[in-house]
Amino acid sequence: MPVLGVHHVTTYRYRQPVAFGEHRMMFRPREGHDQRLIEAKLKITPEPAELRWQHDVFGNSVGIARFTGRARELCFDSRVLLEHAPVNALDYPIGQDAETYPFTYDVEDMPDLARSIERQYADPDHDVERWARSFIRRDGATGTRDLLSAMTHGVRQRFTYIARSERGVQEPLVTMRLGSGTCRDFAVFMIEALRALGLAARFVSGYIYGGARGGRIGGGATHAWLRVYVPGAGWVELDPTNGIIGNRDLIRVAVARDHRQVLPLHGTWTGFPADDLGMTVQVHVTEAETGS
Repeated sequence: MPVLGVHHVTTYRYRQPVAFGEHRMMFRPREGHDQRLIEAKLKITPEPAELRWQHDVFGNSVGIARFTGRARELCFDSRVLLEHAPVNALDYPIGQDAETYPFTYDVEDMPDLARSIERQYADPDHDVERWARSFIRRDGATGTRDLLSAMTHGVRQRFTYIARSERGVQEPLVTMRLGSGTCRDFAVFMIEALRALGLAARFVSGYIYGGARGGRIGGGATHAWLRVYVPGAGWVELDPTNGIIGNRDLIRVAVARDHRQVLPLHGTWTGFPADDLGMTVQVHVTEAETGS
């Protein structure tokens, strides 16, 4: 089982000393059968007066820092070591009744999945829905695996990745019109497309490992993708930015119904607008060693 190390540094700089309000961070990966946290270290400069941890409504680990005093720089330095078990996308089992689309979720699951099926963005002319339905076969049954794979690779092939430092996400219709976006734009677009087909989907924030193969888009910063719920298989990872089906090279940190619920880091500061000199984010993911 590969052992991956993640070094994530976010630095805010200011023209003169400013005061800092509460900052909330999501750096600690979620543990599960496919990834196990070995070590997590966090250094914040200047040192916060208080640092505590809690689990949010989705079970994500959230750090909350509060500060006193002023400084011209605020730096969050996170180092994580974890075991990561890649899941072969072609091996995940699917319930017999869900092997082809359309299918229905069990009535027992619907109360927990319903909010992840609701559309979040307006689609008055059904453009996003029409795009999603273009992957459904007209000459026979549509295999669920084939549908998810085709949609994931469809985004990868038809849209152009363009890095954008500004916060926020493009609305899906904007992504369609521009034909381009960031990893978070593509994740939100595909979530809306899946929900248009009645499937439950959620936003995922984390990191991506390029490895010896290289060529992965989204390295050097935090990464975003999505999960879709498939009966029998459970939550399946899909990364439309890189055309990944399964969790290979994807380090999951936080999962939520809406992208605004899993911001890697956000907080407040007090000073003059001209004091803000911007921020830098550096992420390095390396393979530390190979375990059994």
